[in-house]
Amino acid sequence: MIRHSRSKCVTHQFPVDFAIFIAGAVTANADSTYTVKAGDSSWKISQTYDLTINQLKKANNIQGHLILPGQKLTIPTTSTASTTTPAKTNTSSTTSTSTTSYTGDNLKSYVLSQMASRTGVSAATWDAIITRESNWQPTVRNSTSGAYGLFQNMHINGGSVDAQVDAAVSLYNAQGMAAWAL
Repeated sequence: MIRHSRSKCVTHQFPVDFAIFIAGAVTANADSTYTVKAGDSSWKISQTYDLTINQLKKANNIQGHLILPGQKLTIPTTSTASTTTPAKTNTSSTTSTSTTSYTGDNLKSYVLSQMASRTGVSAATWDAIITRESNWQPTVRNSTSGAYGLFQNMHINGGSVDAQVDAAVSLYNAQGMAAWAL
């Protein structure tokens, strides 16, 4: 249940290990609150409320992507959130920076776009992980561990680029960056 109320920005204190410092003032004009449940992610909540992850993070002063069960999040009402078609459904836009489909020739841009938009983790971070894990070879298998694909995922043993992205997003939602020792 969503309670409607006007609320002010709340600053959360987290250990430095989990923080990404963002300069600038944070203010929010909000009219609803959401309580984080086990299994929620910033991306999942932002998609539910037709927000960008950055809008959600800014409204709640979230540093990194750390949210905890029981945490109360402000769901901002912005002109962007209420009037803009979400990027994931806007395939006619020529100004979109998101790569919406994999063609075989756009592996890196497609995967980085998908991972950044679905996890809220920067494309540069995913690029470093994939370069380290597979050197951008989608069918590589580790002969010792059996890990497969771009993300060297232990939970899959084959599959398309889309299946690998889906598996990596699921793994991220379950374990966060710890799945890749970050």
